[in-house]
Amino acid sequence: MPASRTILVTHALPYANGALHIGHLLGYIQSDIWVRARRMAGDTVHFVAADDVHGTPIMLAAEKAGMAPEEFIKGMQISHEADFRDFGVAHDYYYTTHSPENQELAELVYRRLRDHGHITTRAVRQFYDPLKQMFLPDRYIKGECPNCGTPDQYGDNCENCGATYAPTDLKNPRSVVSGATPELRDSEHYFFKLGDFTAFLRDWLGGKVTGDAVAHPSIAAKLKEWLDADGGLRDWDISRDAPYFGFPIPDAPGKFFYVWLDAPIGYLASFKKYCASIKGAENGLGAASFDEFMQTENNPRFDKTAEMHHFLGKDIINFHGLFWPAMLEGTNLRTPTKLHVNGYLTVNGEKMSKSRGTFIRARTYLEAGLNPEYLRYYFATMLGTGPTDVDLDLKAFVDVVNSHIVGKFVNIASRCAKLLESHFQNVLSEDFWSPSDIVVPGSVAALETFAHIENQLKQVLVLYDSAAFNEAVVHIVRAADYANEYIASAAPWALARDAAKKEELHVVLTAGINMFRMLACALRPIIPSASAWAARFLAMDVEEFVFPRGLTLSANIANRKVESYQPLLTRIDAKQIEAMIEGSKESMLSANPSPPNPPLEGESSRAASAASSVKASVEPSALSTAPSTNAALISIDDFAKLDLRIGKVLQCEFVDGSDKLLRFELDAGELGKRQIFSGIRAAYQEPAKLIGRHVVFVANLAPRKMRFGVSEGMVLSAGSSGDQLFLLDVDDGGKAGMPVK
Repeated sequence: MPASRTILVTHALPYANGALHIGHLLGYIQSDIWVRARRMAGDTVHFVAADDVHGTPIMLAAEKAGMAPEEFIKGMQISHEADFRDFGVAHDYYYTTHSPENQELAELVYRRLRDHGHITTRAVRQFYDPLKQMFLPDRYIKGECPNCGTPDQYGDNCENCGATYAPTDLKNPRSVVSGATPELRDSEHYFFKLGDFTAFLRDWLGGKVTGDAVAHPSIAAKLKEWLDADGGLRDWDISRDAPYFGFPIPDAPGKFFYVWLDAPIGYLASFKKYCASIKGAENGLGAASFDEFMQTENNPRFDKTAEMHHFLGKDIINFHGLFWPAMLEGTNLRTPTKLHVNGYLTVNGEKMSKSRGTFIRARTYLEAGLNPEYLRYYFATMLGTGPTDVDLDLKAFVDVVNSHIVGKFVNIASRCAKLLESHFQNVLSEDFWSPSDIVVPGSVAALETFAHIENQLKQVLVLYDSAAFNEAVVHIVRAADYANEYIASAAPWALARDAAKKEELHVVLTAGINMFRMLACALRPIIPSASAWAARFLAMDVEEFVFPRGLTLSANIANRKVESYQPLLTRIDAKQIEAMIEGSKESMLSANPSPPNPPLEGESSRAASAASSVKASVEPSALSTAPSTNAALISIDDFAKLDLRIGKVLQCEFVDGSDKLLRFELDAGELGKRQIFSGIRAAYQEPAKLIGRHVVFVANLAPRKMRFGVSEGMVLSAGSSGDQLFLLDVDDGGKAGMPVK
């Protein structure tokens, strides 16, 4: 590798159908740490990303919100950018995949692939929703698994038995969008002949193209499994039919690029926009720089040594490890240098859960008063070179932050700063570590400690470069332990009581402050704001924290005045964790965002008939219980606003403190589980007998926060009030989550 490198860095693009949560942040923070470390080592790094905004989910979500897709995606981008900013993920440019640059590049890639014979067309038989008048993606079709018979399974795989299949294999299929029975229709689709690049992909994965391994061995092995599969690499469907929110395919009316074609091209579009921006120009970039970097044409200024690194989750390695490099190779553009792949995030050892309050949004974490750099640090302690899953154990999170950041790092400065101010007016001692025949009292032990610290920190450089942040933190913590052991042994608080040892006290304090400086430099990629705070205290510019010099004694500060110490990093209070969990429960219920994977919630069609005697059963004080004899007429559009669903009763019990309510926990199928409080206790004195029964409930009622908990809908019953309420029956064949028509 050259001494100074030029690198383009991207991370997986957030999809514009929901706010960022801490699972998303894992990979984003990983990429930011790596970028900061490379820049501190003197490399030129361009860090870009964008909102991924195309596809059926966005189109349907915008329709549901009564907005054009272009308008719908604007608010989400603002939200994402705010979260990135507050968690210190500092892009050079953040853009959108719905941009003229991306359309231009998508068309360029397509035309070059087509002109070189890598695009083919053929008829595809797929499901069509006759009500919505659209072809359905696999995840928008549900039915019974053809292998094990489990109901409510998506059109591509069974969550019960793990079988994979085509959506046409489903039994009793239905459209998740409208609830209609889909029809099989033929449509001409466009395909990228991925198999044309099998030989190239083998060389690329084997390091023959870049000169080094492009991915962790486990990732490369997984990708090779696809390469070695029977029949080889299959053609990749790159088209979708109208209606679709995306870019139209040139010379193909009614056809659009599949979102996964233009999404990775969005990396390049963002970089192209950045190169042409004012900021890009200030950094020596310009409109021509993009062409030079990507080699869009035969350019004599093309830098073959420049690099392109992608940070992504292991769920999308097939796109980035097969389709993406093949597309670039087929287009004569630069191919990726490295894929940095992270695993999934669990919380307290389990998948993130809305009901447990562990499906935590980035914004909810911040609103609980938690320092965003604490999460960055905890993630760094867990992130290695491989795609290992990371568990955010909330107790361990508190313990690690309080022990490492506050108890070790901050402790060094706090133990020295007050004595330095009270005895030396914040002025550090002379340069006692210079070669001299005179040994200043305390300097020998200090120099021995500096040697130990330097030995630990010099290993951090290589570990940052390989993205082995967990190992880097181990060495940083060991260095902090050496510093704290030195201070504890020197006992400056005891020296301060002996006027004859004032010079030695000055040496100890100055040494301790410089040890703190070295650690602040080492931690800068992980906790940049805290390092900037440390630099201000040291009367330094944080840009003086560079690798490798900042990790050595040679960058010492001496005989200068530092600022008065102002604590910034404090211990996490357990109440903040409790507030975050509670806030997550409420925010997920009240905001009801679209899930990260389709289908979107609440998109079933509404039928035009209902029993006139049905009413919503809630706590009697919430609604008038008098039967209405002159209810106003409503239109079909009014009725269509109701999302009536079948729910299977998983639990039903009395509510302590209420003589009117029962608490239901319902299986709502694709909508997950729902908790509903219903005022029918007088009619059902043995609630346990309701377990296993199917009921009808209103699924799109705004959640209501009660003193007993949050009610997430209304269970429907017929009758008037009191013990004269009767739950509605569901015929055999009715399944949890089915829409009521």
